[in-house]
This record gives sequence, structure tokens and C-alpha cells, in this order.
Amino acid sequence: MPFVTQKTSSFPIISPVCPHPNFQRTPATAMAMSTAIKRSAAAATRALSSATSSSILTRDLHASSGKKKIVGVFYKAHEYAKMNPNFVGCVENALGIRNWLESQGHEYIVTDDKEGPDCELEKHIPDAHVIITTPFHPGYITAERIKKAKNLQLLLTAGIGSDHVDLKAAADAGLTVAEVTGSNVVSVAEDELMRILILVRNFLPGYHQVITGDWNVAGIAYRAYDLEGKTVGTVGCGRIGRLLLQRLKPFGCNLLYHDRIKMDPELENQIGASFEEDLDKMLPKCDIVVINTPLTEKTKGLFDKERIAKLKKGVFIVNNARGAIMDTQAVADGCSSGHIGGYSGDVWYPQPAPKDHPWRYMPNQAMTPHISGTTIDAQLRYAAGVKDMLENYFKGEDFPAQHYIVKEGELASQYR
Repeated sequence: MPFVTQKTSSFPIISPVCPHPNFQRTPATAMAMSTAIKRSAAAATRALSSATSSSILTRDLHASSGKKKIVGVFYKAHEYAKMNPNFVGCVENALGIRNWLESQGHEYIVTDDKEGPDCELEKHIPDAHVIITTPFHPGYITAERIKKAKNLQLLLTAGIGSDHVDLKAAADAGLTVAEVTGSNVVSVAEDELMRILILVRNFLPGYHQVITGDWNVAGIAYRAYDLEGKTVGTVGCGRIGRLLLQRLKPFGCNLLYHDRIKMDPELENQIGASFEEDLDKMLPKCDIVVINTPLTEKTKGLFDKERIAKLKKGVFIVNNARGAIMDTQAVADGCSSGHIGGYSGDVWYPQPAPKDHPWRYMPNQAMTPHISGTTIDAQLRYAAGVKDMLENYFKGEDFPAQHYIVKEGELASQYR
């Protein structure tokens, strides 16, 4: 029986082809068949050898058609779910894609229960093909969970930031990890600007006076400042960092940025920002430091006790990136001593933050739950982005290149 090779994701697979009923075997055709078989077998052997030599066998993202099991992990909205028809980023409204998925025969499980060996997420991991989660209520996809997920092909982040996934384990397992790049960058940049102003103007003590019936102007004004003329430095200057700098320009600040890649000179000149190659030389210059770098092995704990000590006394810090970039206790100690004049952000480690988390109780903080990137406008954008990628997945088509975090065993540059 002759064979032909069928190209799949990474190497050809030999499959039998039945001869036509009127096929006549002759010495010439027998020789041709033998040659074809040898060539096909050699090609398959070479491809398999190449694949295994890289130690990564990519799970074919589009290996099979038919019913898929998709698991979504989102926060619960309870009574708020019905208050806004566009509130799609919660368990109850499930990104607005349930009817679409189920009408095509797919199974769609949605939960907020994500922690511990008996949680709902854990029950569905072994046979899930796709897991969708968000940075706001992350389902932590550990190496241990990836080992259990025998059918898993695709991990989608509804939003930006995929550090809740063990990316090395995902790459080693041949999984695809993708996120909706750009979906909430405006939302986060606007929130960062708000937090800068809240800290600089000492807003929260005034608010608390009003709701407690007090009136003490001096208790607010003694540490309230103008933003104009202050030096603001962003640690990381990707999409969010650049948007923040653009929004800060009209305030008349001195703008600095540290990043692994220098901005295009024309854009840098347009924004009016200066590149600082050495992070530790930039930080002491800053009245305000904004964290805009992804969480990686290199940035985990980047702001420890020693680095915080290098900051200007009374510095304001805004962190909407990831909580684990900071040493939790070092930040609390810095706020208590006054070395940090104020700390604001919406990211914690872990999330949700436990009730005894020290950032809840430290002075001069303006913390919130993880909300900056989940405005209604952002939800609509990342829900639409998830649906687009699922459509591509079902059709066997690639995603836009900028959405990939792990593809064919390779991590995106920002996570290396």
C-alpha cells in the first residue's frame, strides 16, 4: 500500500492511501512505490529527530476538530452582574461568549473557584482543551497543573500579563499561551495617572475627613504638592509606560524611563522623555516612580530593601504592574518609616490579597483590588479579543503575532 506524507504542525506524519480499484501493479510501479515509501519514511524520521533534539514536542494547536472543552476563570459579580449589560468580565456573564460557544457544540465551564486541590478549576484541568483566565482573578496554571492537563492546547489571558502561568513549563509542554495585547493599556495608564495625583495631592486624608465628619485643612496641606516640575520615572516603557508618559507631558514634569529597549528617537522627542540605561542611577532622581515592567524571573523582587533604600526620601511609588515585583515587607517598612512618602497600586501577591496582607494596614497607601485594567471599556475589548482568538483556534489559523506569549516552545522577548 503506498503512503503519502501529511504536513501537520511540526513534522510530517505518514498515512496510508488505498490504491485505486483499477490500479495495476507492474515492476515500474512497484519500484516507484518503494521509492516513495523510502522517501516518506526518511522525511518523517528526519523531522521527528529534529523535533526531539530540541526537547520540545509542540502540542498541535489545531490537532483535532469537533467538540472542545473550554474553562474560564473569572471573578464573581453577584448582584452587580445585572446592573450593566456590558459587564462581561465576570463569572455570570462569562465574556459574553457562552451562547456562541455552545451553539457550536463546545463545552464551556466558568468558575471563580481556583485554589486548592478540590477546587472547581482543578476538577476540569485533566480534560480541558482551553483555559481562559484574567490577571484580576488569576487561575494559577502551575507546572503541576500543566502535567495533569493531558488535552490542554491553549492558555488565553483575557487582558494583559500572563505571569499567572508557569511559562517555562508551558513552553516545555508545547502549549500555546496568548493574551489580548493592547486591550486595556489605556485603562491602566489612566489609572496610573490618577494614582500619581492622589498621592501627590494627599487626597485620601481629605476624603476620610469628609466621611468621618472632620475638617482639618492643615492635616492635608502639610504634605500636598503640585505635580508640575516633579521628576517621574517609569521602570519599563512598553505600551502602558509610553501612554502614561504622553499623558504626563502636559503637566510639565521631568520625564525619565528605563527599559531594555530605547524608544524611537522621534517618539522620545515627541513625548519629551529621557532614556536612563542604568536603573539604579535613575531611581534617586525621581520624585515619583511608576512600575511598568512585566513580572519575570529577573524582575521578581526587583524592589527589595536595598533598592528601596536608594530611592529619594519621601518618594511616591505607583505599581499597577505586578505585586511580586516588590518585596512586600520592604514596602510596608518604607511606608512606616516615611522613606516611601506614599504607595499606590492595584496589584498584590497573591491575589486576592489575604486579610492580613501588610499593605492593607501600612500608612500613606492608596491601594485597591486589581481593577485598573477591567473597566467596562477594557472588558469589551478583551472579551472581543478572546472571541477572535478562539475563532482562529477553531479554524486552525494563527493569532496576530503580538498576542503570543509562548509559541512553539519559545517565550516572547519580554519574558525571557
